Amino acid sequence: MKAVQITGPSEMRVIEMEKPVVAPGQILVKIEYVGFCGSDLNTYLGRNPMVKLPVVPGHEVGAVIEEIGEGVPEGLFAKGMSVTLNPYTNCGKCASCRNGRVNACEHNETLGVQRNGVMCEYAVMPWQKVIPAPSMSSRDCALIEPMSVGFHAVSRGQVVDNERVMVIGCGMIGMGAIIRASLRGATVIAVDLDDEKLELARKVGAAYVINSKTENVHERMLQLTDGLGADVVIEAVGSPATYVTAVDEVGFTGRVVCIGYAKSPVEFQTKLFVQKELDIRGSRNALPADFRAVINYLQTGVCPIEKLISRIVEPEEAASAMAGWAAAPGKVFRILVKFNPLQK
Repeated sequence: MKAVQITGPSEMRVIEMEKPVVAPGQILVKIEYVGFCGSDLNTYLGRNPMVKLPVVPGHEVGAVIEEIGEGVPEGLFAKGMSVTLNPYTNCGKCASCRNGRVNACEHNETLGVQRNGVMCEYAVMPWQKVIPAPSMSSRDCALIEPMSVGFHAVSRGQVVDNERVMVIGCGMIGMGAIIRASLRGATVIAVDLDDEKLELARKVGAAYVINSKTENVHERMLQLTDGLGADVVIEAVGSPATYVTAVDEVGFTGRVVCIGYAKSPVEFQTKLFVQKELDIRGSRNALPADFRAVINYLQTGVCPIEKLISRIVEPEEAASAMAGWAAAPGKVFRILVKFNPLQK
């Protein structure tokens, strides 16, 4: 079968791999769309220390069920059903797993990061990692996983109605956070460098937007929060500057939720941690409930999905598409690689 492989920094090629065979307890899926995400971009640029090259990237999946193995519970799945995949593993033994937070498993191996991903024509997965989305297209299913990460961050922040929530970064994960926070009744303030992304943030639920390239973020936040700062700040960029901004702009006794992680050390004024009595929380991956919440949202039909997909390419075009994204990262939401040319 055909697959896309990252072989080295700025090097990508199409290879042939053996088609996997379904085993008991597994489901064979036919991959139709796979999204390139930020971790794939970092791998392509040689900046992902968790990846051992060469690797097949991809964990944002839209697929259909091809074959159901023996021992899979009846009634949950059907051949031809649209699905996405939960790309994380969980050991069941570490502290996170024992505490029921399997998304943060100490020994997690995400598809396309610590193990080969599924930017290929077929994949087999344990049935527990296959998430049905029968009323959705396989294309739209490829957006579920990144959006679920943003949904999870809002849950980590314990966002409730009437709170002011600042979301830094309006990529796919940030958009998920904006959507989930607005659905919970919060007033969302979206921050980004790109006006097009900020306009889309308004469409999915942000009440206010700030262009951090052209506006004074601190002054605008004071104006928008009556001088109090945000109740919750969700950091969805992963740069030293945005980490510092998150701590600076959250109000006293507020919560900071960090999704991205900086690739270099960050210097904080730690007195703010104490003076503000802050809760600073990490947010990693997503739980099955987050996937289901995203599916429920997308099924309402209110999401401007077409605007979240920057480009759809064939596997042979993946290398040039990734090179273009690397050259202008701020202008891309999601690039999808299509493995079934007949699928619209």
